[in-house]
Amino acid sequence: MALSHAILALLIDSPYSGYDLAKDFDQSVNFFWKATHQQIYRELSKLEEQALVEVSTIAQAGRPDKKLYHITKAGETFLIEWLLQPCEVMPIKEDLLVKLWAAQLIPVAHAIEQSASVAKLIEEFQRHRELHQQRLATYHQIERKFYPDSDHLPIAQKYRYLVLRRGIRYETDYIEWCDEVLKLFANQAEGKGV
Repeated sequence: MALSHAILALLIDSPYSGYDLAKDFDQSVNFFWKATHQQIYRELSKLEEQALVEVSTIAQAGRPDKKLYHITKAGETFLIEWLLQPCEVMPIKEDLLVKLWAAQLIPVAHAIEQSASVAKLIEEFQRHRELHQQRLATYHQIERKFYPDSDHLPIAQKYRYLVLRRGIRYETDYIEWCDEVLKLFANQAEGKGV
């Protein structure tokens, strides 16, 4: 997937100014596809050059004109063609997994410096757990606010709801996994072994 696909997907429902698009991107797509505002603006320019979006200008009193970006028929076709192509399963690329893989290098509770090393690793897993807990809470807020009656959504909203549900499941699983790791560290520290 490219950033262009994410931007075009947001433009399906309504036109956006660059600012509003970047803001909405931050509150939706950015949870699973990262992009800076600069990247979004650059990509909008490219999409305009490719005639996948068009721009209308709205005059504003005492302020610069506002540019609204609209997806074109060519943009919709481009997005549909991409939708129909198979996509690769993305490999997991996460530092924390490599750290856990190598954690055996730190014997637990034998010397003060080793205990301090284990404590740092435990802190790192607790920090990640907390970050995922916060993101899960955000997803649940979004669910309550925008999808209070998920059984009766129009089809476009159902698709988006399922994207949110995937995020909820991911965060829930990540938290449970962190709990498993932290339990292992606790058992080792108490001499219970694995």
